Amino acid sequence: MDLKSLTFRIARVGLHRFEEPCISGENGSGTVFFSGCDMRCPFCQNAEISRDGKGVNVNGEELLSLFLHLEKEGAENLNLVTPTPWAERLIPALKEYKTRGKLPVVWNSNGADALPHLRGLEGLVDVWLPDLKYSDPALALEYGAPENYPERARAALKEMRRQAPEDVFDERGMMRKGVIVRHLVLPGAADNTAGAMRMIADIDRTLFVSVMAQYFPTPAVKDHPLLSRRVTAAEYDKALDAFFAAGLKNGFSQDPESATEDYVPDFAGSIEELKDLLGG
Repeated sequence: MDLKSLTFRIARVGLHRFEEPCISGENGSGTVFFSGCDMRCPFCQNAEISRDGKGVNVNGEELLSLFLHLEKEGAENLNLVTPTPWAERLIPALKEYKTRGKLPVVWNSNGADALPHLRGLEGLVDVWLPDLKYSDPALALEYGAPENYPERARAALKEMRRQAPEDVFDERGMMRKGVIVRHLVLPGAADNTAGAMRMIADIDRTLFVSVMAQYFPTPAVKDHPLLSRRVTAAEYDKALDAFFAAGLKNGFSQDPESATEDYVPDFAGSIEELKDLLGG
């Protein structure tokens, strides 16, 4: 396939040091933030690109050049952020990257990936980094997830684990193959978190789980009865209790102080940098 015929929209390309330690490493993860998302979470911290669509259009050859640029910059891996809507187009781009590049590819998705797309990515993705946002179907629908999100996410996670049945780390502790499931703890949603932990454990109790405390309310939810506040320390402790109660073995926790806007990229600045990188 002619990569020039493929169009993508991206909002940031650069080294990112705020992922899990085995993803960011010393040099930073080589992130490519894609615009657009098939989730409509009202609390989205990246809404300006996920919902508003801010970004720059690039063709497949330009995208490949950006992948190789990140490699030259010393990235620990190639981290595709919110790639789900672009999955079908990314398959040929990643096939070409695998012939030219050498970094492990990280698929950093919302967890609602379609099974045909995941199967098409077999052999092209090294580390799966899905979000598992909801185990509660009613909460999923209320918060803008696609219909049947829990079932879709469960099936996607099973397929990711099938493709990466073992978690492999190098001598520096960097994950080179495997799966890390992320779950963002939401205010007032303890049962949703407990169900998510049980869902993961039912698939494989050895899966690495990142229990995320970084939720903060955006202006879009300032009047929401629950989402307008941060997660309390007690709520986050309960989420960790749910991790252990489910029998999970491996995971990452966060300091609740991480619930700050400091970790959200400056997309306006990133888009200008990206234009410069592409030559205008």
